[in-house]
Amino acid sequence: MAKKPREPDASSDDLEDVSFEAALAELEGLVEKMETGELTLEQSLAAFERGVRLTRHCQAALQAAELKVKVLTESGALEDLDVDTLDDA
Repeated sequence: MAKKPREPDASSDDLEDVSFEAALAELEGLVEKMETGELTLEQSLAAFERGVRLTRHCQAALQAAELKVKVLTESGALEDLDVDTLDDA
């Protein structure tokens, strides 16, 4: 009896603890592998699915960073920094 491939669970986030930089690097590696044309159809589909999840993860991280910058700059929480008054500690 052939083993059925495990379907990814769309509700689980296996990328929760992956940094933006690590996700982007993995995505770039997947693209390089897929461009070689040496992957089987199943491997290509799995790489594509992982790539979609990585892309969504990166987009969410960028949106969160953009929102944080927007909130900080609109709330007036940022002040001009006078570098001349800083201690040389």
